[in-house]
Amino acid sequence: MPTSLPPVFAAVPVLPWLLALGLGFFFGLAFEEFHARVHEKRPGGVRSFPLLALAGALLYRLDPAPPLLLGAGLLALSAWLAIYYARHIDETDSEGFPNVGLMVPVCNVLALLLGPVALAEPPWVAIGTTVAAVLLLTAREELHGFAQRTPLHEIVNAGRFLLITGLVLPLLPDTPVTHLTTITPYQVWLAMVAVSTVSYASYLLRRYVVPSGSGIVVALLGGLYSSTVTTVVLARRARTDPATRREAQIGIVLANAVMYLRLLAVIFVFDPGLAGALAPSMAGLAAFGMLLGGGWYWARGRSHAPAGPVAPAANPLGLGTAATFAFLFVVVSVLASWVMQRFGAGGIYTMAGIVGVTDINPFVLSLAQHGVGGVAEHVRVVAVLVATSSNNVFQAIYASAYSGGRTGIAPVVGLGLLAAAGVAAALWVA
Repeated sequence: MPTSLPPVFAAVPVLPWLLALGLGFFFGLAFEEFHARVHEKRPGGVRSFPLLALAGALLYRLDPAPPLLLGAGLLALSAWLAIYYARHIDETDSEGFPNVGLMVPVCNVLALLLGPVALAEPPWVAIGTTVAAVLLLTAREELHGFAQRTPLHEIVNAGRFLLITGLVLPLLPDTPVTHLTTITPYQVWLAMVAVSTVSYASYLLRRYVVPSGSGIVVALLGGLYSSTVTTVVLARRARTDPATRREAQIGIVLANAVMYLRLLAVIFVFDPGLAGALAPSMAGLAAFGMLLGGGWYWARGRSHAPAGPVAPAANPLGLGTAATFAFLFVVVSVLASWVMQRFGAGGIYTMAGIVGVTDINPFVLSLAQHGVGGVAEHVRVVAVLVATSSNNVFQAIYASAYSGGRTGIAPVVGLGLLAAAGVAAALWVA
C-alpha cells in the first residue's frame, strides 16, 4: 500500500477497493441518468462503471510496476469502443448533429482508471476527479450555453491573462539588470500581474456576475478595478444624468475606500510584514470610508434610478497597459532610490505626496518589493499612507472637475476626510 494514503486506508486495506466501487457507482449513476434525460443509450452506466473501476484496480494490483496489465486493459477497452464507434459514427440525432462524441469513450476510460487511482493516490484525487467529471457531464447545456454567450474578445482576454502569468512571468530573469535599482524584470512583471489579477477579477465580476442595476455594489467592484477610472466615470455620470447623481456621489467615496483593501492585498503578496504593519491603518481607513458612504446612502434615502456600468468595458490586460505599468514601475523605483539616497525619509514622504496625482500602484509596490534600498519599515508605512491620502485629494479634484462641479460637496468632503484620516494615521506611525 503506498505510503501517501491516509493511515486508515493502510489499516483497513479494503477501503480503497470500496472507494473505487462507490465512485464507479456514483459516476455511472450520473452517466446513465444524464443520457436517460436526453433519450440516448450509450455504453456505460450504473453497472458498467463500477465493474470497470474494479477491473482497473485488479489489473493494477496484479501488475503494479510497470502496470502492463492495466495498459492491456486500456487497449482492450479502447478497441471495443473503436468497434462501437465504427458502427455508429454515421448516425445523427433529431437535430441533425452526429450522434456520437468523445464524452462516452472518455467516461469509460476514466471509469477504468478510477480503480488504480483509488489504490495508488490519496482519496482526494479519485474523489475530486469523479466529482469534476460528473459536473462536466451533467452541465452540458449550461456549458454550451455559456460558450455561445461568451464573446470572442473575452476568450482572447483570458488567453492574455494566461500568457502574462504562465508564459511571460516564468521566462523573465530574477536578477537586477542595472545598478540603478535592485528591482529585477521578474519583480516588475510580477507586480504588474498582481495588480492586473485584482483588476481582471473585478472586471469579470462586474460584467458577468453583479446585476447591472446594483450601482453601489458595482462601485465597490470599480474600486478594485481602478478607483481613478471609477471616480472619473461616476463624475461624468453626475454631470449628464441628474437622476443618478446621489448614487454617483456615494459610489465615488466607496470606490476610494475599497482602494485601501486592494492595495493591502497586493502588498501582502510581496511583503507580508509590511502588509501586517499597514493592516490596522488601511483597514481602518477602508472602514471609515465605507461608513461615510454608507451613512450618506441611508441618511439621504436610497436612489431608485437605474445604474449603468461604473467602469468602461475595457479589459485591464492590454499590452499597452502592461507596458505603461512596467515603465512607470521602473522609473518610480529608480527615482525613489535616488531620492532616498539624496534626501532620506523626508524625500520619500515628499515623493509619496507627489505620486498621488498619478497611479500610486508602481510607487507602493516598489516600496513593497524593497526597490528603495535602505528604507525602514515604518518609513515605508508612512509613505504608503501619505501616497493614498494624496491620491484621495486628487480624486476629489477629479470628481469636481469631470462633473463640472455637479457632484456637489458630499464626495469632496468625504474624500477630504479620508485624506485627513490617512495623514493622521501617518503622523501616528511616524
